[in-house]
Amino acid sequence: MPVPSALTRFIAASGLTNLGDGIATIAWAWTASLLTRDPLLIALVPVALRLPWAVFALPAGVITDRTDRRRLILTMDAARMLAFLAAALALWAALPLPDAPETGTSAPLAFAALMLAALVVGVAEVFRDNAAQTMLPSLVPHERLEAANGRLWSVELAGNALIGPPLGALLIGLALPLPFIANAAAYGTAALIVAGLAGRYRAERPQPRSFRAELAEGLAFLRGSDLLRMLAVLTGLWNLFFMMGSIALVLHVQENLGLSSTAYGLILAAGAVGGITGGLMGEHVVRWLGPARTAQVTLAVSPPAFLLFALAPGPWSLALVLAVFDWAGFVWNTVSVATRQRMIPDALLGRVNSAYRLLAWGMMPLGLLLSGLLVRLTDGPLPRGLALTTPFLAASLGSVAVVLWGWGPLGRLLGRKRPRR
Repeated sequence: MPVPSALTRFIAASGLTNLGDGIATIAWAWTASLLTRDPLLIALVPVALRLPWAVFALPAGVITDRTDRRRLILTMDAARMLAFLAAALALWAALPLPDAPETGTSAPLAFAALMLAALVVGVAEVFRDNAAQTMLPSLVPHERLEAANGRLWSVELAGNALIGPPLGALLIGLALPLPFIANAAAYGTAALIVAGLAGRYRAERPQPRSFRAELAEGLAFLRGSDLLRMLAVLTGLWNLFFMMGSIALVLHVQENLGLSSTAYGLILAAGAVGGITGGLMGEHVVRWLGPARTAQVTLAVSPPAFLLFALAPGPWSLALVLAVFDWAGFVWNTVSVATRQRMIPDALLGRVNSAYRLLAWGMMPLGLLLSGLLVRLTDGPLPRGLALTTPFLAASLGSVAVVLWGWGPLGRLLGRKRPRR
Protein backbone atom coordinates (compact mmCIF):
# COMPACT_ATOMS: atom_id res chain seq x y z
CA MET A 1 0.00 0.00 0.00
CA PRO A 2 1.32 3.50 -0.74
CA VAL A 3 2.68 5.50 2.20
CA PRO A 4 0.05 7.59 4.06
CA SER A 5 1.38 10.86 2.60
CA ALA A 6 0.21 9.70 -0.83
CA LEU A 7 -3.41 10.32 0.12
CA THR A 8 -2.53 13.77 1.46
CA ARG A 9 -0.73 14.70 -1.77
CA PHE A 10 -3.61 13.31 -3.83
CA ILE A 11 -6.13 15.39 -1.86
CA ALA A 12 -3.92 18.50 -2.12
CA ALA A 13 -3.73 18.17 -5.91
CA SER A 14 -7.49 17.63 -6.14
CA GLY A 15 -8.02 20.66 -3.92
CA LEU A 16 -5.96 22.84 -6.27
CA THR A 17 -7.76 21.65 -9.39
CA ASN A 18 -11.08 22.26 -7.68
CA LEU A 19 -9.93 25.72 -6.65
CA GLY A 20 -9.47 26.31 -10.37
CA ASP A 21 -12.90 24.82 -11.04
CA GLY A 22 -14.39 27.14 -8.43
CA ILE A 23 -12.81 30.19 -10.00
CA ALA A 24 -14.10 28.96 -13.35
CA THR A 25 -17.62 28.41 -11.97
CA ILE A 26 -18.17 32.13 -11.89
CA ALA A 27 -15.73 32.99 -14.70
CA TRP A 28 -17.41 30.89 -17.41
CA ALA A 29 -20.98 32.07 -16.90
CA TRP A 30 -20.17 35.65 -15.91
CA THR A 31 -17.81 36.14 -18.84
CA ALA A 32 -20.42 34.73 -21.23
CA SER A 33 -23.01 37.14 -19.80
CA LEU A 34 -20.64 40.04 -20.59
CA LEU A 35 -20.51 38.91 -24.21
CA THR A 36 -24.24 38.25 -24.70
CA ARG A 37 -27.54 38.55 -22.80
CA ASP A 38 -29.13 35.68 -24.74
CA PRO A 39 -29.81 32.94 -22.11
CA LEU A 40 -29.47 30.18 -24.70
CA LEU A 41 -26.04 31.41 -25.85
CA ILE A 42 -24.93 31.77 -22.23
CA ALA A 43 -26.06 28.18 -21.61
CA LEU A 44 -23.91 26.95 -24.52
CA VAL A 45 -20.72 27.59 -22.55
CA PRO A 46 -21.56 25.18 -19.70
CA VAL A 47 -23.01 22.82 -22.32
CA ALA A 48 -19.54 22.70 -23.91
CA LEU A 49 -18.17 21.83 -20.46
CA ARG A 50 -20.68 19.03 -19.82
CA LEU A 51 -21.34 17.59 -23.28
CA PRO A 52 -18.05 15.62 -23.26
CA TRP A 53 -19.47 13.46 -20.47
CA ALA A 54 -22.06 12.15 -22.93
CA VAL A 55 -19.47 11.58 -25.68
CA PHE A 56 -16.25 10.50 -23.95
CA ALA A 57 -17.34 8.87 -20.69
CA LEU A 58 -17.30 5.29 -22.04
CA PRO A 59 -13.95 5.54 -23.90
CA ALA A 60 -12.47 7.21 -20.80
CA GLY A 61 -13.37 4.14 -18.76
CA VAL A 62 -11.53 1.74 -21.04
CA ILE A 63 -8.47 4.00 -21.19
CA THR A 64 -8.48 4.42 -17.40
CA ASP A 65 -8.36 0.64 -16.92
CA ARG A 66 -5.59 0.27 -19.53
CA THR A 67 -3.21 2.99 -18.37
CA ASP A 68 -1.47 4.28 -15.28
CA ARG A 69 -4.12 6.46 -13.66
CA ARG A 70 -1.56 8.88 -12.23
CA ARG A 71 -0.13 9.61 -15.69
CA LEU A 72 -3.61 10.11 -17.11
CA ILE A 73 -4.35 12.70 -14.41
CA LEU A 74 -1.10 14.50 -15.22
CA THR A 75 -1.87 14.68 -18.94
CA MET A 76 -5.39 16.02 -18.43
CA ASP A 77 -4.30 18.69 -15.94
CA ALA A 78 -1.69 19.90 -18.44
CA ALA A 79 -4.35 20.09 -21.18
CA ARG A 80 -6.63 22.17 -18.96
CA MET A 81 -3.76 24.50 -18.08
CA LEU A 82 -3.11 25.22 -21.77
CA ALA A 83 -6.82 25.71 -22.54
CA PHE A 84 -7.22 28.33 -19.82
CA LEU A 85 -4.09 30.16 -20.96
CA ALA A 86 -5.48 30.31 -24.51
CA ALA A 87 -8.84 31.66 -23.28
CA ALA A 88 -7.06 34.33 -21.22
CA LEU A 89 -5.12 35.52 -24.25
CA ALA A 90 -8.26 35.67 -26.42
CA LEU A 91 -10.16 37.71 -23.84
CA TRP A 92 -7.21 40.04 -23.33
CA ALA A 93 -7.12 40.72 -27.07
CA ALA A 94 -10.86 41.55 -27.06
CA LEU A 95 -10.66 44.21 -24.33
CA PRO A 96 -12.36 46.61 -23.84
CA LEU A 97 -15.62 44.71 -24.41
CA PRO A 98 -18.61 46.50 -26.00
CA ASP A 99 -21.98 46.27 -24.26
CA ALA A 100 -23.48 42.79 -24.51
CA PRO A 101 -26.38 42.58 -27.00
CA GLU A 102 -29.71 40.86 -26.31
CA THR A 103 -29.06 38.55 -29.28
CA GLY A 104 -25.74 37.51 -30.76
CA THR A 105 -22.41 38.38 -29.13
CA SER A 106 -20.44 41.60 -28.80
CA ALA A 107 -17.11 39.85 -29.49
CA PRO A 108 -17.62 36.74 -31.66
CA LEU A 109 -13.96 35.66 -31.65
CA ALA A 110 -13.70 35.92 -27.87
CA PHE A 111 -16.95 33.97 -27.47
CA ALA A 112 -15.68 31.28 -29.86
CA ALA A 113 -12.42 31.03 -27.90
CA LEU A 114 -14.41 30.74 -24.67
CA MET A 115 -16.48 27.91 -26.17
CA LEU A 116 -13.43 26.06 -27.49
CA ALA A 117 -11.59 26.35 -24.17
CA ALA A 118 -14.67 25.09 -22.34
CA LEU A 119 -14.86 22.09 -24.67
CA VAL A 120 -11.18 21.17 -24.13
CA VAL A 121 -11.53 21.59 -20.37
CA GLY A 122 -14.68 19.45 -20.42
CA VAL A 123 -13.02 16.61 -22.34
CA ALA A 124 -9.99 16.65 -20.03
CA GLU A 125 -12.27 16.65 -16.98
CA VAL A 126 -13.98 13.44 -18.13
CA PHE A 127 -10.68 11.54 -18.25
CA ARG A 128 -9.17 13.21 -15.18
CA ASP A 129 -12.16 12.73 -12.88
CA ASN A 130 -12.66 9.11 -13.89
CA ALA A 131 -8.99 8.34 -13.29
CA ALA A 132 -9.02 10.13 -9.92
CA GLN A 133 -12.13 8.39 -8.63
CA THR A 134 -10.77 4.97 -9.60
CA MET A 135 -7.36 5.76 -8.10
CA LEU A 136 -8.67 6.63 -4.61
CA PRO A 137 -9.46 3.01 -3.55
CA SER A 138 -5.76 2.23 -4.13
CA LEU A 139 -4.82 4.77 -1.45
CA VAL A 140 -7.02 3.70 1.51
CA PRO A 141 -8.50 0.48 2.98
CA HIS A 142 -12.07 -0.17 1.78
CA GLU A 143 -13.51 0.22 5.28
CA ARG A 144 -12.27 3.85 5.24
CA LEU A 145 -13.74 4.84 1.88
CA GLU A 146 -16.55 6.97 3.35
CA ALA A 147 -14.08 8.88 5.50
CA ALA A 148 -11.55 9.28 2.67
CA ASN A 149 -14.21 10.41 0.21
CA GLY A 150 -15.64 12.84 2.76
CA ARG A 151 -12.21 14.33 3.41
CA LEU A 152 -11.49 14.57 -0.32
CA TRP A 153 -14.85 16.19 -1.15
CA SER A 154 -14.57 18.66 1.72
CA VAL A 155 -11.18 19.87 0.48
CA GLU A 156 -12.42 19.91 -3.11
CA LEU A 157 -15.56 21.82 -2.20
CA ALA A 158 -13.60 24.33 -0.13
CA GLY A 159 -11.75 25.22 -3.32
CA ASN A 160 -14.62 24.66 -5.73
CA ALA A 161 -17.33 26.69 -4.04
CA LEU A 162 -16.05 28.34 -0.85
CA ILE A 163 -12.79 29.99 -1.93
CA GLY A 164 -12.94 29.73 -5.73
CA PRO A 165 -16.12 31.68 -6.61
CA PRO A 166 -15.38 34.74 -4.41
CA LEU A 167 -11.80 34.72 -5.67
CA GLY A 168 -13.09 34.42 -9.24
CA ALA A 169 -15.43 37.37 -8.68
CA LEU A 170 -12.56 39.43 -7.27
CA LEU A 171 -10.32 38.58 -10.23
CA ILE A 172 -13.07 39.42 -12.74
CA GLY A 173 -13.41 42.80 -11.07
CA LEU A 174 -9.68 43.43 -11.49
CA ALA A 175 -9.35 42.20 -15.09
CA LEU A 176 -11.49 39.77 -17.08
CA PRO A 177 -8.63 37.43 -18.15
CA LEU A 178 -7.23 37.06 -14.61
CA PRO A 179 -9.46 34.15 -13.44
CA PHE A 180 -8.39 32.16 -16.49
CA ILE A 181 -4.72 32.83 -15.73
CA ALA A 182 -5.30 31.75 -12.11
CA ASN A 183 -6.84 28.51 -13.34
CA ALA A 184 -3.82 27.76 -15.49
CA ALA A 185 -1.56 28.26 -12.46
CA ALA A 186 -3.73 25.99 -10.27
CA TYR A 187 -3.73 23.12 -12.78
CA GLY A 188 -0.01 23.42 -13.41
CA THR A 189 0.78 23.26 -9.69
CA ALA A 190 -1.56 20.30 -9.20
CA ALA A 191 0.20 18.44 -11.99
CA LEU A 192 3.55 18.95 -10.25
CA ILE A 193 2.12 17.51 -7.00
CA VAL A 194 0.69 14.42 -8.72
CA ALA A 195 3.97 13.92 -10.57
CA GLY A 196 5.65 13.42 -7.20
CA LEU A 197 3.36 10.56 -6.15
CA ALA A 198 5.23 7.27 -5.79
CA GLY A 199 3.68 3.93 -6.63
CA ARG A 200 2.03 2.07 -9.50
CA TYR A 201 -1.59 2.88 -10.29
CA ARG A 202 -2.35 0.57 -13.19
CA ALA A 203 -5.06 -2.05 -12.53
CA GLU A 204 -3.98 -5.69 -12.44
CA ARG A 205 -6.06 -7.46 -15.06
CA PRO A 206 -5.96 -10.23 -17.68
CA GLN A 207 -4.40 -9.80 -21.09
CA PRO A 208 -5.99 -6.77 -22.81
CA ARG A 209 -8.65 -7.52 -25.40
CA SER A 210 -10.27 -5.40 -28.07
CA PHE A 211 -11.58 -1.98 -27.11
CA ARG A 212 -15.15 -3.08 -27.85
CA ALA A 213 -14.87 -6.27 -25.76
CA GLU A 214 -13.50 -4.40 -22.75
CA LEU A 215 -16.18 -1.74 -23.05
CA ALA A 216 -18.89 -4.41 -23.26
CA GLU A 217 -17.56 -6.05 -20.10
CA GLY A 218 -17.95 -2.82 -18.12
CA LEU A 219 -21.44 -2.18 -19.50
CA ALA A 220 -22.49 -5.75 -18.68
CA PHE A 221 -21.41 -5.32 -15.04
CA LEU A 222 -23.48 -2.14 -14.68
CA ARG A 223 -26.44 -3.68 -16.50
CA GLY A 224 -26.34 -6.66 -14.15
CA SER A 225 -26.53 -4.55 -10.96
CA ASP A 226 -29.99 -3.20 -10.10
CA LEU A 227 -28.52 -1.05 -7.34
CA LEU A 228 -25.84 0.63 -9.46
CA ARG A 229 -28.31 1.28 -12.29
CA MET A 230 -30.80 2.85 -9.89
CA LEU A 231 -28.16 5.10 -8.31
CA ALA A 232 -26.87 6.16 -11.75
CA VAL A 233 -30.32 7.06 -13.09
CA LEU A 234 -31.35 8.93 -9.95
CA THR A 235 -28.08 10.88 -9.90
CA GLY A 236 -28.47 11.68 -13.61
CA LEU A 237 -31.99 13.05 -13.16
CA TRP A 238 -30.88 15.06 -10.14
CA ASN A 239 -28.00 16.51 -12.16
CA LEU A 240 -30.37 17.40 -15.00
CA PHE A 241 -32.53 19.44 -12.64
CA PHE A 242 -29.51 20.92 -10.87
CA MET A 243 -28.12 22.19 -14.17
CA MET A 244 -31.50 23.69 -15.07
CA GLY A 245 -31.27 25.69 -11.87
CA SER A 246 -27.58 26.55 -11.97
CA ILE A 247 -27.62 28.41 -15.29
CA ALA A 248 -30.90 30.15 -14.38
CA LEU A 249 -29.31 31.27 -11.11
CA VAL A 250 -26.83 33.56 -12.88
CA LEU A 251 -29.49 35.70 -14.60
CA HIS A 252 -31.88 35.43 -11.61
CA VAL A 253 -29.19 36.85 -9.31
CA GLN A 254 -28.27 39.60 -11.77
CA GLU A 255 -31.71 40.74 -12.91
CA ASN A 256 -34.28 39.72 -10.28
CA LEU A 257 -32.17 40.28 -7.18
CA GLY A 258 -29.88 42.98 -8.61
CA LEU A 259 -26.71 41.51 -7.11
CA SER A 260 -23.09 41.85 -8.17
CA SER A 261 -20.62 39.16 -9.16
CA THR A 262 -19.14 39.39 -5.64
CA ALA A 263 -22.52 38.70 -4.03
CA TYR A 264 -23.09 35.81 -6.41
CA GLY A 265 -19.73 34.33 -5.47
CA LEU A 266 -20.57 34.63 -1.76
CA ILE A 267 -23.91 32.88 -2.31
CA LEU A 268 -22.05 30.01 -3.96
CA ALA A 269 -19.62 30.06 -1.04
CA ALA A 270 -22.53 29.57 1.37
CA GLY A 271 -23.50 26.51 -0.62
CA ALA A 272 -19.93 25.30 -0.24
CA VAL A 273 -20.13 25.59 3.55
CA GLY A 274 -23.16 23.33 3.45
CA GLY A 275 -21.41 20.90 1.10
CA ILE A 276 -18.23 20.79 3.20
CA THR A 277 -20.33 20.09 6.27
CA GLY A 278 -22.13 17.34 4.39
CA GLY A 279 -18.84 15.82 3.26
CA LEU A 280 -17.50 15.76 6.82
CA MET A 281 -20.77 14.51 8.34
CA GLY A 282 -21.63 12.00 5.64
CA GLU A 283 -19.90 9.02 7.25
CA HIS A 284 -21.64 9.69 10.57
CA VAL A 285 -25.05 10.26 8.98
CA VAL A 286 -24.77 6.94 7.12
CA ARG A 287 -23.87 5.16 10.36
CA TRP A 288 -26.83 6.78 12.13
CA LEU A 289 -29.56 6.38 9.51
CA GLY A 290 -28.14 3.58 7.38
CA PRO A 291 -27.38 3.97 3.66
CA ALA A 292 -30.96 3.40 2.48
CA ARG A 293 -32.65 5.98 4.71
CA THR A 294 -29.79 8.45 4.15
CA ALA A 295 -30.25 8.27 0.38
CA GLN A 296 -34.03 8.64 0.66
CA VAL A 297 -33.90 11.67 2.95
CA THR A 298 -31.24 13.53 0.97
CA LEU A 299 -33.07 12.90 -2.31
CA ALA A 300 -36.25 14.38 -0.80
CA VAL A 301 -34.52 17.71 -0.10
CA SER A 302 -34.48 18.62 -3.81
CA PRO A 303 -38.13 19.55 -4.56
CA PRO A 304 -38.54 22.21 -1.84
CA ALA A 305 -35.00 23.52 -2.43
CA PHE A 306 -35.60 24.18 -6.14
CA LEU A 307 -38.86 25.94 -5.33
CA LEU A 308 -37.18 28.11 -2.71
CA PHE A 309 -34.49 29.15 -5.19
CA ALA A 310 -37.26 30.98 -7.06
CA LEU A 311 -39.01 32.33 -3.95
CA ALA A 312 -36.04 33.42 -1.82
CA PRO A 313 -36.39 37.21 -1.48
CA GLY A 314 -32.73 38.12 -1.05
CA PRO A 315 -29.12 36.94 -0.89
CA TRP A 316 -29.21 35.66 2.71
CA SER A 317 -32.23 33.41 2.22
CA LEU A 318 -30.91 32.19 -1.13
CA ALA A 319 -27.55 31.39 0.47
CA LEU A 320 -29.26 29.40 3.24
CA VAL A 321 -31.29 27.33 0.76
CA LEU A 322 -28.18 26.60 -1.30
CA ALA A 323 -26.27 25.54 1.84
CA VAL A 324 -28.95 22.99 2.79
CA PHE A 325 -29.20 21.80 -0.81
CA ASP A 326 -25.45 21.21 -1.10
CA TRP A 327 -25.31 19.52 2.31
CA ALA A 328 -27.88 16.98 1.13
CA GLY A 329 -26.08 16.48 -2.20
CA PHE A 330 -22.76 15.62 -0.57
CA VAL A 331 -24.29 13.26 1.96
CA TRP A 332 -25.97 11.52 -0.99
CA ASN A 333 -22.55 11.23 -2.66
CA THR A 334 -21.16 9.58 0.46
CA VAL A 335 -23.60 6.72 -0.08
CA SER A 336 -23.50 6.45 -3.85
CA VAL A 337 -19.75 6.76 -4.49
CA ALA A 338 -18.59 4.49 -1.66
CA THR A 339 -21.20 1.90 -2.69
CA ARG A 340 -19.85 1.59 -6.21
CA GLN A 341 -16.20 1.79 -5.15
CA ARG A 342 -16.83 -1.27 -2.97
CA MET A 343 -18.95 -3.21 -5.43
CA ILE A 344 -16.81 -2.89 -8.56
CA PRO A 345 -13.57 -4.92 -8.94
CA ASP A 346 -10.46 -2.77 -9.48
CA ALA A 347 -9.82 -4.20 -12.95
CA LEU A 348 -13.32 -3.04 -14.01
CA LEU A 349 -13.55 0.12 -11.94
CA GLY A 350 -12.68 2.58 -14.70
CA ARG A 351 -15.11 1.10 -17.23
CA VAL A 352 -18.05 0.60 -14.88
CA ASN A 353 -17.44 3.97 -13.25
CA SER A 354 -17.46 5.67 -16.65
CA ALA A 355 -20.67 3.91 -17.71
CA TYR A 356 -22.24 4.95 -14.41
CA ARG A 357 -21.15 8.55 -14.89
CA LEU A 358 -22.40 8.56 -18.46
CA LEU A 359 -25.88 8.12 -17.00
CA ALA A 360 -25.19 10.34 -14.00
CA TRP A 361 -23.45 13.21 -15.81
CA GLY A 362 -24.60 12.77 -19.39
CA MET A 363 -27.91 14.46 -18.60
CA MET A 364 -26.23 17.71 -17.56
CA PRO A 365 -26.08 19.26 -21.06
CA LEU A 366 -29.78 18.52 -21.52
CA GLY A 367 -30.55 20.34 -18.27
CA LEU A 368 -28.54 23.36 -19.38
CA LEU A 369 -30.26 23.52 -22.77
CA LEU A 370 -33.70 23.07 -21.20
CA SER A 371 -32.98 25.96 -18.85
CA GLY A 372 -32.06 28.33 -21.68
CA LEU A 373 -35.00 27.19 -23.81
CA LEU A 374 -37.50 27.60 -20.97
CA VAL A 375 -36.40 31.17 -20.34
CA ARG A 376 -36.39 32.01 -24.04
CA LEU A 377 -39.87 30.51 -24.64
CA THR A 378 -41.50 32.08 -21.60
CA ASP A 379 -39.85 35.52 -21.84
CA GLY A 380 -42.62 37.49 -23.54
CA PRO A 381 -45.69 35.46 -22.65
CA LEU A 382 -44.52 35.97 -19.04
CA PRO A 383 -42.77 38.98 -17.48
CA ARG A 384 -38.98 38.69 -17.77
CA GLY A 385 -38.50 38.27 -14.02
CA LEU A 386 -40.96 35.40 -13.82
CA ALA A 387 -39.54 33.77 -16.95
CA LEU A 388 -36.11 33.64 -15.29
CA THR A 389 -37.57 31.49 -12.47
CA THR A 390 -39.29 28.92 -14.70
CA PRO A 391 -36.28 26.54 -14.69
CA PHE A 392 -36.47 26.41 -10.87
CA LEU A 393 -40.19 25.64 -10.96
CA ALA A 394 -39.74 22.94 -13.63
CA ALA A 395 -36.87 21.40 -11.66
CA SER A 396 -38.98 21.32 -8.50
CA LEU A 397 -41.84 19.51 -10.24
CA GLY A 398 -39.49 17.10 -11.96
CA SER A 399 -37.67 16.22 -8.76
CA VAL A 400 -41.01 15.47 -7.05
CA ALA A 401 -41.56 12.78 -9.68
CA VAL A 402 -38.01 11.45 -9.14
CA VAL A 403 -38.50 11.18 -5.36
CA LEU A 404 -41.82 9.34 -5.78
CA TRP A 405 -40.25 6.94 -8.28
CA GLY A 406 -36.98 6.31 -6.45
CA TRP A 407 -38.02 6.19 -2.79
CA GLY A 408 -39.11 2.56 -2.68
CA PRO A 409 -36.31 1.03 -4.79
CA LEU A 410 -33.67 2.93 -2.80
CA GLY A 411 -34.98 1.52 0.45
CA ARG A 412 -35.16 -2.01 -0.93
CA LEU A 413 -31.82 -2.15 -2.76
CA LEU A 414 -29.63 -0.18 -0.35
CA GLY A 415 -31.26 -1.93 2.60
CA ARG A 416 -29.60 -5.18 1.57
CA LYS A 417 -26.15 -6.08 2.83
CA ARG A 418 -23.66 -4.16 0.70
CA PRO A 419 -21.36 -6.48 -1.20
CA ARG A 420 -17.63 -6.26 -0.66
CA ARG A 421 -14.76 -7.60 -2.73
